[in-house]
Amino acid sequence: MIPRHANIRIGRPTDKLAEITKMYMEGLGFEVIGAFDDHEGFSGRMVGHPKHHYHLEFTTHPKEKAGRAPSPEHLLIFYLPDEKDYQNAMQRLKRSQFKQVTAFNPYWDTHGTTFEDLDGYRLVIAQAPSPF
Repeated sequence: MIPRHANIRIGRPTDKLAEITKMYMEGLGFEVIGAFDDHEGFSGRMVGHPKHHYHLEFTTHPKEKAGRAPSPEHLLIFYLPDEKDYQNAMQRLKRSQFKQVTAFNPYWDTHGTTFEDLDGYRLVIAQAPSPF
């Protein structure tokens, strides 16, 4: 079993590395916590909160087109049960380049707000405690 204290990095490609990095920093309040350029052709940025157990990695490669998200069900879901935290997140996301969209799964329109990034990947801010 993977230990509870293990870190998780969620990686995905993008054709807009600088724009996506800025978008997640502005929209979610993340910081660049790591970066690399031209590592065997790949460049990447890791964003998140320092010392937290999760972060996102965006990569690009000049010989591969990343394109858009393969479906509207590629979601990152953040549970924010505190009303103030939820409202702060809404304000921050609405000021960023994220676009508020109707969720593909109507459950998320009932339990949160869905946003889409420049690559078509979505995130949900749920105003509820995590059910797990």
